[in-house]
Amino acid sequence: MKHLCLFAALMAVWPVSFVAAQIDESPLAVEPVVAFEKLKWTGWESDNNGVPTPLRPILITNAGDGSKRLFVPQQQGIIHVFTPDAQETTVFLDINKKVQYIDKENEEGFLGMAFHPKYKMNGEFFVFYVASNQAHTTVVSRFKVSKDDPNKADPASEEELLRVPHPYWNHKGGTICFGADGFLYIALGDGGAGNDPHGSGQNLQTLLGKILRIDVDQKDAGKKYACPADNPFIGVTANKKEIALPEIYCYGLRNVWRHSFDRQTGQLWIADVGQNLWEEINLGVKGGNYGWNLRESKHPFAPNSTSNAPGLIDPIHEYHHDIGKSITGGYVYRGKAVPELTGHYVYADYVSGKIWALKYDETKKAVTANRPINYTGAPLQAISFGEDEAGEVYLNVVSPTGKGIHSFRSKAK
Repeated sequence: MKHLCLFAALMAVWPVSFVAAQIDESPLAVEPVVAFEKLKWTGWESDNNGVPTPLRPILITNAGDGSKRLFVPQQQGIIHVFTPDAQETTVFLDINKKVQYIDKENEEGFLGMAFHPKYKMNGEFFVFYVASNQAHTTVVSRFKVSKDDPNKADPASEEELLRVPHPYWNHKGGTICFGADGFLYIALGDGGAGNDPHGSGQNLQTLLGKILRIDVDQKDAGKKYACPADNPFIGVTANKKEIALPEIYCYGLRNVWRHSFDRQTGQLWIADVGQNLWEEINLGVKGGNYGWNLRESKHPFAPNSTSNAPGLIDPIHEYHHDIGKSITGGYVYRGKAVPELTGHYVYADYVSGKIWALKYDETKKAVTANRPINYTGAPLQAISFGEDEAGEVYLNVVSPTGKGIHSFRSKAK
């Protein structure tokens, strides 16, 4: 009986430590390495009339067409394409003049790209950028590949689907990707500044602070796209007045950077950048409310707010700003080159340069591992991740040398 009492006393004093002990935090024998080391970026110069101009590879993605080509947009609005063995890139699309990007407002620019699931048949792809012709305004557009050259897009084919004004330059979101359902998922930040001053996160009458879900193959009246019939807020009304926008899939988000789908399970993963103290990782749920700005991660945020308001969805993982201050979401690894990473969600922190591989047990509804991926050298401040056709994961960093794309490999034993 004394032993039982002692155990109960210890549990009362150390509940957090006891739970944390169940999570594997041992370093993985994996490291990031420069990929495509000899690749030259067509049109890019590290020095522009005496001004250092680092390469900003904001994404790496693939067309899913069996070509094994990789597509890398610069944040300034130029998309490169190349094969893994290429010595030099080809410019797939240059919309630099349409894109607003300046270093002092570096959450703007070209931010997202996604290929239609049937790209091999229809040649359609989609981009997300901040427009140069309207301040702090995000645009989602459809483009088509050239009829004459598979490595060139047709710049005249742009069809603007969605244009959303933001009050400030930061918190644009910018990820776009297709789910297994064939619909396009679009992340929009809360509009910017600090504290969500316009209350966008909890307001279902604005697209800001949300992930949207649209059908790019159909068109509703007055729109260049359709809202899927099972979107969670279609027809939500009060006093016979519609109170929710039909594009919304989930809400209560500050600045998603980034979201992705597990190519094996279809699960949506959402990394949301925090403000004061906490960074968080969420699992996407249709109609879900993740709490911003009532709370930051699991914690009360503003005066009179609460961390346990009814219906809020808790993140599956959070970390304090003692560890890092700006999460960069990645992918669940489904490649073959690094078996140690299989089934792990690979993500990083932009400020600290730390990289982790997180394992979530769907049966237990709990994180079972959050293992650091250690490396030597200068911090790799990850601005984005990407996947190739085979499911290999890449990490992108701002690079003064052009060597900004990293792959992962098992460490030699």
